[in-house]
Amino acid sequence: MVLAGPVLTELVGQHAVQASVPVTDRLEPGEDAPGGAATTRVGTLTADAFSQPSANMGFARELDFKIGNGVFRKLWVSAPASTKSSDGLGPLFNARACQSCHLKDGRGHPPSGPLRAERSQSMFLRLSIPPGTAAERDALMSGRASVIPEPVYGTQLQEVGIQGHKGEGRMVVSYRTRTVALAGGEKVQLRVPSYRIADAGYGPLHPRTMISPRLTPQMIGLGLLEAIAEADIVAREDPDDRDGDGISGRANRVWSVERNGLALGRFGWKAGQPTVLQQTAEAFAGDIGIGSSMVAQAHGDCTGKQRRCREAIHGGTPQSPNEEISRKLLELVAFYARNLAVPVRREPSSPDVLAGKRLFNSVGCASCHTPSHRTGASPDPHLAGQLIWPYTDLLLHDMGEGLADNRPEAQADGREWRTAPLWGIGLTSIVNGHTFFLHDGRARNLTEAIVWHGGEAQRARDAFVALPREDRRRLLAFVNSL
Repeated sequence: MVLAGPVLTELVGQHAVQASVPVTDRLEPGEDAPGGAATTRVGTLTADAFSQPSANMGFARELDFKIGNGVFRKLWVSAPASTKSSDGLGPLFNARACQSCHLKDGRGHPPSGPLRAERSQSMFLRLSIPPGTAAERDALMSGRASVIPEPVYGTQLQEVGIQGHKGEGRMVVSYRTRTVALAGGEKVQLRVPSYRIADAGYGPLHPRTMISPRLTPQMIGLGLLEAIAEADIVAREDPDDRDGDGISGRANRVWSVERNGLALGRFGWKAGQPTVLQQTAEAFAGDIGIGSSMVAQAHGDCTGKQRRCREAIHGGTPQSPNEEISRKLLELVAFYARNLAVPVRREPSSPDVLAGKRLFNSVGCASCHTPSHRTGASPDPHLAGQLIWPYTDLLLHDMGEGLADNRPEAQADGREWRTAPLWGIGLTSIVNGHTFFLHDGRARNLTEAIVWHGGEAQRARDAFVALPREDRRRLLAFVNSL
C-alpha cells in the first residue's frame, strides 16, 4: 500500500527543492535510523539513551561535547564565590543546573503529592499580561517582544531564591477527571488540570495575568531540527486551509538576537525560539538566573519592581557585568544540545509496527506529524544533508479549547501549539521513569495524549477513538517504536 507522504527537501545550491516521496506500509530506506548518519546505536535501551553524541560527529569535537555536557550538568552558586566560573545563580531561580530540569536529557514531569504542590524543577509557569499601552502593543506588533511580562513577577514564576531572597511563590495543580469512551468498550479517564499560584512572595499578581504550565521536553535531535531548511517548513504553511483538509498550520516568527530581526521559530512548545543557541541563553537567564552576551540579565527574570533582586551581587565582571557565563561556554552548551543523538528505532519491521504505521497515516496523524525531512545547512556540518524522521512539521496548530492555555506568545495565539517531534517518545519510560505527555504532563500515557487532541487534530483524534481496540494497539506500537 502507498499512502500520501511527506515532502522531502534537498539543497541544490542555495535553493530548497521539494520532492514528493511516498510513505508506504513497509520499512523505507533509512527509516530505522531517524537521525540519519547522526543516529546513535549506543545505550538505546538504557536510561542514557538520550545522552549520546551524534554518531557521525568527528573525533575533534568530542571534547567540545564533553565540556558542554559538563557545563550543562554544573551546579551554579550565588555570587560572590571563590569559583568565579560558577557563580551568578539567581537571585531568583527554578534550578541550579540545566540537567536539573532536563532530567537525563529527557522529559520532565508534573508536581506530585496529594496537593500537587511539591516543587517540580522540570515544570514551571510562564507569566504575561495583555498589552496595556501603545508602547507594549508596538513591541508585540514589531516582534521585539513575544509577551508583556507580569509587572512584578516577570515572564516566569521562580520558586526559589538565594540566601536572603524569598521565592516568588508555588505552582499548585489540581485535577478533575473526565471519562471518554473508546470503540470496543474501553474507557479513558482524562485528567483536567487547574493551576494557581500559592504564597505569592512579592504581592498580588496583575488581575489579568495569564499563566501557562510548561514541562521540559526531551532534547534529542535539536541540531537536526535546526538544520531543516526554512523553505521546507514554510512551504507546509496553510493558514487559510486552502486545500480544505482541516489542517491550517502556520509558522511562528520570533525575535532573533543574532539577526536583530524576526526569524522562524522552531523551539519551545509554541515555537518561541529561533535557534538552539538563543534557546540556551534564554533558559540560563530564566531558569537559573545566569546572564550572557545574548541575554544580558545578570539578575535573571527579576523585574524593576523587585529592587533587592536587581541590586544583589552578580557574577559578572566590571568589563561585562551581565555576562555570568562566557560566550565560549554558552556556545559549548549549545553544541552539546545540538548533538544529543536520536536513538535507533526499536523493531521497526515488526508486523504490528508496520500495521500501526499504516493506521497512523490513514487516520491523519501524519498531517501535522510530518514523518521525514532532509536537513540543509547547519553550524555543525555533520548534521547537514541528513534524511531524518522526526515526525513534526514545526508549525503551529490550533489544538482546540481543551488544550488551550489562552496565553499568546509572539505570533502564536492561546490555542496554538507547535507540533511536537515524536522521535524517541517510546523511550520516555526507560529514560525518565514515567509516561507523562503534552505541554503540562496531564496525559499519563499516549492514549490519553491522543484523546486530548482537538481543533485541527479533532478529525484524527476521532478516527483513533473509533478504531477497533486491536488497531489502536497497533498504532500505539508504531508510535512507541519511534
